[in-house]
Amino acid sequence: MSGPGRAHDSGPASGDTTDTADTAPRRRRGRPARTEAAEGPGTREQILAAARTEFAERGYDKTSVRGIGKAAGVDAALVHHYFGTKEQVFAAAIEMSFAPALTMPDALAGGSEAGVGERMARFMFGVWENPVSRPPLLAIMRSALTNDTAAAVLRGLVERRLLHRVAGELHVPDPEFRVQLAASHLIGIAMLRYLVKMEPMASADLEEIVAMVAPTLQRYLTRP
Repeated sequence: MSGPGRAHDSGPASGDTTDTADTAPRRRRGRPARTEAAEGPGTREQILAAARTEFAERGYDKTSVRGIGKAAGVDAALVHHYFGTKEQVFAAAIEMSFAPALTMPDALAGGSEAGVGERMARFMFGVWENPVSRPPLLAIMRSALTNDTAAAVLRGLVERRLLHRVAGELHVPDPEFRVQLAASHLIGIAMLRYLVKMEPMASADLEEIVAMVAPTLQRYLTRP
């Protein structure tokens, strides 16, 4: 209790508006302090790796930006900062997963027209047979089969980065339609062999598959 003659505390009066806020460093608007603290070299790649894992394990529908941020060890705001929406994160993730397949136009251009069907078959099955590239490709296919947004993102990437480039090198009528026929043939086989695992396709010798498929692809891509 305070009595007559007792000194009061020397702290600031209740009406004093002076504090340390004016001298404290101010952070940028729209970016939580925890987000800025987490940002650093390699953060984008860290988020992208986490996104690939989340989409692969949960599918497009059950994956969230918050979940991706948690898996990457950063605030969800940082995910938005680098990639924007969940759809844009997915697009970046599948582009990374599809990177091996996106080099197919270069592989097809490296030889005679007479062998383009076989080169296409060998290249695409080589990507699917690779134990590193196969799981993310399967995850993308599952998401595209169950979600319209995921299907649209995948369709845009494949058309822009793969099919249009191959079609541009063909000298036949309706080249884009021809390339889509070839792609649908390969995707159908991949679905049965690697996703559905239907026998005898799942255990068939790859050389036998290539030998039977290559002439059909050749007809799609080169015959008038």
